[in-house]
Amino acid sequence: MDRISALRNVENALAAFEAGDLDLAALERQVQGVLRTYATEFEGELSAYRASDPDRAAGMIVLARDDRAARERVRDLLDAPELAVEVTPAGEETG
Repeated sequence: MDRISALRNVENALAAFEAGDLDLAALERQVQGVLRTYATEFEGELSAYRASDPDRAAGMIVLARDDRAARERVRDLLDAPELAVEVTPAGEETG
């Protein structure tokens, strides 16, 4: 999904909320789904990586050129330069 499609889908969800067709919880689920799709089906030079370990990083998804850069991004976001981080491409995890 490209950025314009993601924005259009979020705009449609907001319009449905404003029209009374969605409640806030449904709006949040819809927008979260758009963002997850955008991140994991990103169209560009970067790929999505999901951190699996340690617990403090588990579940984080970042965009990076490779697994090394993904680990660095997670460390930067957590402000933990020495943290041992495990990542996998977001489309390959199980569960």
